[in-house]
Amino acid sequence: MPAKDGGYFSRLVRKLTSDVQDLDADDLSKRSEAGGAQRACDCRSGQEVIVLGRLRSVELCPNTQAVTLEAELFDGTDGVTLVWLGRRRIPGIEPGRTIKARGRMADRDGKKVLYNPYYELQTST
Repeated sequence: MPAKDGGYFSRLVRKLTSDVQDLDADDLSKRSEAGGAQRACDCRSGQEVIVLGRLRSVELCPNTQAVTLEAELFDGTDGVTLVWLGRRRIPGIEPGRTIKARGRMADRDGKKVLYNPYYELQTST
C-alpha cells in the first residue's frame, strides 16, 4: 500500500533528517495555530493581532526617556518584539517561556512590535 503524503514513514524520515531548529520552528508554528493565534509572518502594521510563541530573549532597556522591558517572541514563522513601557520586570516574562500576546501591531525600524500587549502565560505541554 503506498504511503500517504505526510504518513508515518515520511514524518519519521523528516524528523531524522531535519535540523533541530527547523523542527522546533514547525512545532511552535503548529502550536500557535492550534492556540487560535495568527502566524507572525502574516501580521501587518495596524492590525489587532494575537500571537503565540516562545520568548527568545528578555532585556531591560534603560533609556533617557523611559525604561522599557523588551522581549523577543518567536512563533516559528517570524519574530515579534514585545515592549512594556515603564516596566523593569514582569514576573513570568523570561526566556524560554511560551506566551500568548494580544495588541495592535506596529513597525519599528522594519521590525514587528507590540507595545504594552495583553499577555497570557502558557503552560508547558
